[in-house]
Amino acid sequence: MTRTTKIMRIMALDVGDKRVGIAFSDPTGTLATPFGATERGADDIAEILRLAEREGAGEIVVGMPYTLSGERGAQASKTAAFIRELRSMADIPIATVDERLSTAQANRLLRESPPPKRRRNRRADNRARVDASAAAVILQGYLDGRR
Repeated sequence: MTRTTKIMRIMALDVGDKRVGIAFSDPTGTLATPFGATERGADDIAEILRLAEREGAGEIVVGMPYTLSGERGAQASKTAAFIRELRSMADIPIATVDERLSTAQANRLLRESPPPKRRRNRRADNRARVDASAAAVILQGYLDGRR
């Protein structure tokens, strides 16, 4: 008899005022990959949860933007409200992690990587790439910390 074990992926979110960057782990929970970004709006959480289900996420990790001194600033309060709403709608575990400097690291990584071949709206595409890359930085730190 063959036994199959379903390995769940982990989804990470980088919550901003205009967009939410999204990344997913591979099924082994080793590697984080940028996925994309979704615009903030009335149904953003429902859209994120549909995506989590479609991609087989068994957990969601949300970056908490503490200040450099480790305190909660205005953006952290907005993110905490987002997390409360997400938890009220989700039926999978939600974890939070410190995301200080994740966007700066994502920008550095993107500057060091080759530019994408296809460019429609360069500015909007770049912002979405930064947000998704920041989510991947958050997720990779979470995955590395679990090992």
